Amino acid sequence: MSLRGGDPAEIGGYPLEARLGSGGMGTVFLARTSSGRPVAIKLIHQQFAGDDEFRIRFRQEVAAARRVSGAFTAAVVDAAPEAEQPWMATTYIEGPTLAQRIAADGPLNGAELRRLGIGLAEALRDIHRVGVVHRDLKPSNVVLSPEGPRVIDFGISRAADQQTLTMTGRVIGTPPFMSPEQLQAPRDVGPRSDVFSLGTLLVYAATGRGPFDSDSPYMTAYQVVHEEPSLDAVPAALRVVVESCLSKEPEGRPSADELLVLLRDLPADLGGTDAQGSGAGRTRDMITQHHLATPDTPAPTTAPAGPGTGSTGTIGRRLRRRWRPVLAAAVAVTAIGGGAAALQAGGFGWNGGGDTGNSVATPGASLPDGFASWRTTVLGGSENTPDELRCVARGDALFCGGGGVVATRIRASDGSRVWTVKSPGVPVQGMHLVGATDDTVLGYRFAAQGAPQGALDEVVAIDADSGRELWSVPSGAQSQAVTGRTQDAVVVGSAVVTVDASNSRFEARDAHSGTVAWRTPFPAGTQCAPVLVGARLLAMCATDAEVDGLEVRHCALYTVDRASGTLGRPIAVNGPAVPMGVADGRLVLLQEHMEGWELAGYDGVAQVDPASRKVTYSRLAETYEGTPGMADGTLYVSSQTGLVTALDPATGRKKWSRQTSVEGASGPVAGDGALYFSSATGRVVALSPSDGKALWTTDPQADGLTGGLGASPRVTVVGRAVVVAAAKNTLFAFDTQKPPKSG
Repeated sequence: MSLRGGDPAEIGGYPLEARLGSGGMGTVFLARTSSGRPVAIKLIHQQFAGDDEFRIRFRQEVAAARRVSGAFTAAVVDAAPEAEQPWMATTYIEGPTLAQRIAADGPLNGAELRRLGIGLAEALRDIHRVGVVHRDLKPSNVVLSPEGPRVIDFGISRAADQQTLTMTGRVIGTPPFMSPEQLQAPRDVGPRSDVFSLGTLLVYAATGRGPFDSDSPYMTAYQVVHEEPSLDAVPAALRVVVESCLSKEPEGRPSADELLVLLRDLPADLGGTDAQGSGAGRTRDMITQHHLATPDTPAPTTAPAGPGTGSTGTIGRRLRRRWRPVLAAAVAVTAIGGGAAALQAGGFGWNGGGDTGNSVATPGASLPDGFASWRTTVLGGSENTPDELRCVARGDALFCGGGGVVATRIRASDGSRVWTVKSPGVPVQGMHLVGATDDTVLGYRFAAQGAPQGALDEVVAIDADSGRELWSVPSGAQSQAVTGRTQDAVVVGSAVVTVDASNSRFEARDAHSGTVAWRTPFPAGTQCAPVLVGARLLAMCATDAEVDGLEVRHCALYTVDRASGTLGRPIAVNGPAVPMGVADGRLVLLQEHMEGWELAGYDGVAQVDPASRKVTYSRLAETYEGTPGMADGTLYVSSQTGLVTALDPATGRKKWSRQTSVEGASGPVAGDGALYFSSATGRVVALSPSDGKALWTTDPQADGLTGGLGASPRVTVVGRAVVVAAAKNTLFAFDTQKPPKSG
């Protein structure tokens, strides 16, 4: 892509020709040496140049890259780690990344797959022989050059004799491709962690998805540590090799040298996927000879079949397949790809639409009676569901839920808990609280692990005063495929609208009693999701063919009569598009820019006037990557690197842009004369709505993870106080006029 305004003309005497990409820690440019040789220059973002921790890590990256320069990596040409804005130049390797190749053309065939495996094993062998552990082997860090695969980006690598540098608020690596020990004990990561990552890469290359893929990043991490991989679609001969790479214990995996022998002994075309085929038996024997022939180490066995094929499982697989590339973006701050990865429990959607349910304060608002800054942690139904909560305020009562918590009531004044209702299961899409009325709280309860096949997630109604369960109903879960966000139920006045278990109709109930007010079937041949914008209830629908084909490119909007459930006439909208909120009485949708199945950002705005049924479209000046939100009639996109951009929804024009120090922030939430954006670490920035000027910023308040895309807003305004949800079910609150001091 071409250079942008504000990009330098040259770095270290190397004239720049193009921008190759940008991630959480740096931007990579194409440049030329004086002899005309192309080089890739990685320039660290300015906001990190003064951070001693980042400088140490960048010096380590340069040292590691120099140490491993060889036939299977990008050689270091020049570097200036001590420059005012550090940079490093490496040889430019022409070719798509493995991620781009799979997104464009689908899984590799047998011969290609075998060559890829051998090339990557050779690369790991050379990397490990000089004492370096890569620690971030993933599809975007593998370039498919004409000469074979090349491993790039040593941003989080380290020498085996070097102590790990820990970084507050970050997990080092990219979770779908991380080893169990990397998630549990990063200091214990050794060369065989890279072998595990290579195993996940080979599954991804063979099938188009990872062996532990899930729509919830926390569920992905949980499956990496505790569950068996999904390998049914992997060719049988390769499968048994991959099984050895994916052993939970490092000592159960082959070394890179041993793996290279195993891969070279595979048949050229790898054969089919029948685990009992002839190729499988021979490879299993080779594994036994080369690696696993010890009395106390059993030979690997074929992974069990995946979940059942009931309706819930089918839809879950559809969503996992469509949103897998988005998951990879959402959990990694790719410092091209500097490697600081982040899980975020918010999943990939907004729960509550344009109206988040948060109280909006006006300047001069007061604090809750007896308020003092507080902090608390709300434990869920399982220690293995470290989700993020989301909250709504009703007077001095704060109702929160998400992950392992159906709902909890907390006093906004001091953070003390009145009651908590826990969920036994793990959310598959990072879903949060449904909402609250004056007397009822609505949340999601997820099917427990080990529950009978076909057990469904539920919407649960809780009495706001006592915490007593009032009623529950099974709920469908296809909204993300249709709307691009997680919103399978909405609170509308004193009612709640859900999708029935068969994903065929809407059902409206009195929130407190559960009495059904109406049921409305979806239009024939479509799947729909409820959309609440302000006080208006809409249905957003896509055809079965597009949903089943994992490519929703068109949608139809229907007004829904809140009293009867009657649908109005359809309004066609070009998609894919995500409902954001209301401006001047019109529904605003952001149009997604897709590259294959991967969300590359947002490049347009659609406005729908329900009264006139007119749809107007505006193109954005560029494709904006990041987490979108809307407040007071203005659209915002906050990038992974903390850049917040305000957009006019009527014209698509940029109002202002402001660089902040809050990476991976979600928002905005408006209140007390400011816009609040917050990351999963609990770092909060308050911006002026008029020009984006930073009013104040806090330091991280929780040992959390940052950098996720698509998270719903984490801030709830209660008068002059803000309540912030952070990782590990942490909640804290403070006076906006006395924010925690930064630094």
